[in-house]
Amino acid sequence: MIQTNYINSPIVITPFKKRVITYAFHDIDGTHSLIRDWPPVMSIVLNDVIENGLKEGYDSERNVKRLVKNAGTKPLPETDRFCVESAGLSALTQMEWAIRRGVQEKTVTVQCDDSVNSEIISLIWQGKEEWHHIAETEEMKQMLTENTPRLFKYYEKVLNGFCRDKNLVLARKDPEKFRIKGSFRFLNYLKENGIKNYFVTGAVVQRGMGMFEEVETLGYKIGHGEVVEDIIGSTWTDKVPKNVIMNQLLDKYGIKGENTMVVGDGRSEIQAGVDMGAFTMSRLCTHMQYQKQLHIRMGTNVIVEDFEHEDIYKILIAK
Repeated sequence: MIQTNYINSPIVITPFKKRVITYAFHDIDGTHSLIRDWPPVMSIVLNDVIENGLKEGYDSERNVKRLVKNAGTKPLPETDRFCVESAGLSALTQMEWAIRRGVQEKTVTVQCDDSVNSEIISLIWQGKEEWHHIAETEEMKQMLTENTPRLFKYYEKVLNGFCRDKNLVLARKDPEKFRIKGSFRFLNYLKENGIKNYFVTGAVVQRGMGMFEEVETLGYKIGHGEVVEDIIGSTWTDKVPKNVIMNQLLDKYGIKGENTMVVGDGRSEIQAGVDMGAFTMSRLCTHMQYQKQLHIRMGTNVIVEDFEHEDIYKILIAK
C-alpha cells in the first residue's frame, strides 16, 4: 500500500492531504519514454497543413521525406507553442486543429460556418476535445472524417522517419538510454506496493505495434499482474480523450479519484488528474519553464525532472 505524505520539499508545488493510492495512470511519451521526439515532427506537419492546405497527394512519400528532412530546423512559433499547450491531447484532436486552422487561413476550402470553426479552434487551445453539441455543416464533418485520420497516419510516417524507427532499434540494444531516469525503479516500486499502473496515451494502441511495441522494448511488461496492467489509447479514427479514459477506469474498478495518482508531462492528463481529485506528479525538465508555469497554474502537486529524486519516496510511503 502507498500513502501520500506531505513534506517540505522543492519538488512539492501544491499542498495535498494524506491519502491511500491504489491506482496510477501514467502518460508515456516524455514521461517514461524518450523513443518519440514528437514535438518538432508534429509542429512541422501541422504548420505545413496551415500554410499549404490538403492538396492532392499531400501525404505522398515525397512529402514525408521533405518533412523528415526539415523537422526541427527552424522555429515555427504558432505550431511550436501549440505542441506545448496541446501535449497530452489525442493526436486526432491535434490533427483536426491544424485542418481547422487551414480553413481559417483559406488554404483548405470547405463550406462551413467560420464562426463555429473559430469557436472550436479556441476550445482546442483550452484543452477541450469534445464539441458534439456544436452544429456544423455536413461538408465540414465529411471533410474532417476523411482527412483527420489520413493526416494522423501521415504524421506517424514522418515521425517514424525522423526518429521513432531508428530510436526503437537503438532501444532494443540499450533500453535504459530511452527511459526517463528512475522510471523502471519507480513503476516497480508502485507495483510492489500494491498499485495498479496503467499507461494512458493519445496515440494509437495496437498490440505488438507502435506504442505497445515501444513500451515492451523498454522492458515494461504489460498485462494483468505485470508492472503495467494495460495501455489504453485511441484508434486511427476514434479519439478517446485521457480524461474519458481515466474516468472510465474509475467507474470500471469503483475507484475514487482521490485514491489515484496521475503522472505526466502534458497539460491534458494533469488537468484531468486535478479535476478528479487525484495526486498529480508532473515530469518536466529543468529548462521547461513555460510548461512548468502551465502545470503550476493547473495545481499539480509535485514537479520532478526524473524519478530519481529521493523525496518522491518520502512523499509516496510504502505502508
